[in-house]
Amino acid sequence: MKRSPLELAALAAAAVPGLSPTAVRADLDDPADFDAVLLFGEDDQRWRVRSPRHEEASARLESEFAILRAFPAGLRAELPFRIPTVLGCVRRGPLSTFVYTHVAGQSLQLDQLERSGDAAAKEVASVLAAIHALPQDVVDRADLPRYSANEFRQRRLNELDQAATSGKIPAELLLRWEHALEDVTLWRFNASVVHGDLHEDNLLFDDGKVTAVTGWTDLHIGDPADDFAWLVASHDSAFVDAVLHHYRDALPGPAGQDPDPHLLRRAALSAEFALAQYLMKGLAKNDSTVIAEAETMLSDLASDIRASEAAARELEEAAAEAEAAEEHERLAYERPAQDRPSQDREANGPTPTTGPGAKVTVTSLSAASEGESLKAADGGSDDDVPEGNSPRLSVVPTPSGSPADHAADGSSDAAGGDGDADVASVQASEGSPETDAAAGSERANGAADENASSPSSEHDGEPGASQAGVETTALPVIKHES
Repeated sequence: MKRSPLELAALAAAAVPGLSPTAVRADLDDPADFDAVLLFGEDDQRWRVRSPRHEEASARLESEFAILRAFPAGLRAELPFRIPTVLGCVRRGPLSTFVYTHVAGQSLQLDQLERSGDAAAKEVASVLAAIHALPQDVVDRADLPRYSANEFRQRRLNELDQAATSGKIPAELLLRWEHALEDVTLWRFNASVVHGDLHEDNLLFDDGKVTAVTGWTDLHIGDPADDFAWLVASHDSAFVDAVLHHYRDALPGPAGQDPDPHLLRRAALSAEFALAQYLMKGLAKNDSTVIAEAETMLSDLASDIRASEAAARELEEAAAEAEAAEEHERLAYERPAQDRPSQDREANGPTPTTGPGAKVTVTSLSAASEGESLKAADGGSDDDVPEGNSPRLSVVPTPSGSPADHAADGSSDAAGGDGDADVASVQASEGSPETDAAAGSERANGAADENASSPSSEHDGEPGASQAGVETTALPVIKHES
């Protein structure tokens, strides 16, 4: 039942003898459940009136009345904020309208609190800590619910089962909430007094300070994370972290303690599950508007979670790839020198030119001097090879100990070279056994002559001239590449 501001003013005058309002102003306060107004009287007097729209809301106001009476004057004086006092009540049919003392201050939206920074975070934290540190007999005197950690979790599981029967909640949300509720490590907390309906509209500020807390209809003993649920909507994680930091400092016990590491995660789950509770309330009232709104919000939540999880997976994959690349690079530079990339080997000095790891390139010269052949074998550049004498054969060294190795070793021993390159046994594309025998003999002769008088590019005044008296045969020249 909806009541107009003038009707509420008349009800307030009937509830409180001597109350004479001169003006009235509508006041926003959970408009789905309550009508509220602010009354003005002489000498700047003010009163607040709340009237329920349905029986469930009326029962909540009855509970709040019992709660506020359970706060003795001494306890009220210790709180860092004021709480309202009930001045009177008038009952019309099944609904009760209550008149309260006015408490100064105005509510601030969450984005306004974020812009206020650390000062606002500290104020919010002090309120949360003060409520959660209240003596639990306040709740007991008002005959309100008390839940242990396990009882609270079981109650949520029962609500989840009931919500699942509606068929209106996305399957991924049901599975997400079920997994969270079955993870008992999340639900190990010390039950405390909980406001139960704390959000920015119930916090009144004046000059940057919290002056009052209203909306005490859902006080109980349970999970303190429920009072953080409204903060989950914040887009400023630094603000939320600051609230949590100051909250821990304000709690009784060692400053900065972390008695509940999963508090914010349960707060997020509480904020999500509130949509399911809103849906069930609409179904209980058969309110098609509330039902449709709840379904839309649940669908949006499921989409947001899917997008968030996909983004998180991408970040994890990118981080894993970066870590793997860094580890691969680290291992590459820790390998032995012979296993490193070629540019690393060049930087670290010459590498072995024989053995299974060596690469050889055979360059055949159709007509070249012995000096040029030795120069190519000693690591000369491709520019040193006369034009037209391109590589004709590439040879991969055979494994150590094979007959071909022994043959090559014998030839090398006979040559008696200077050790800059070991000659592998090769066969030219058009060679024959006789040619190979001749080549071996000439290599031995050439090596002996070299020991006697090494050829030079300046010999006889002509670069690359053949040594007198030595018949030169075209030989495959082995060029080692790192």
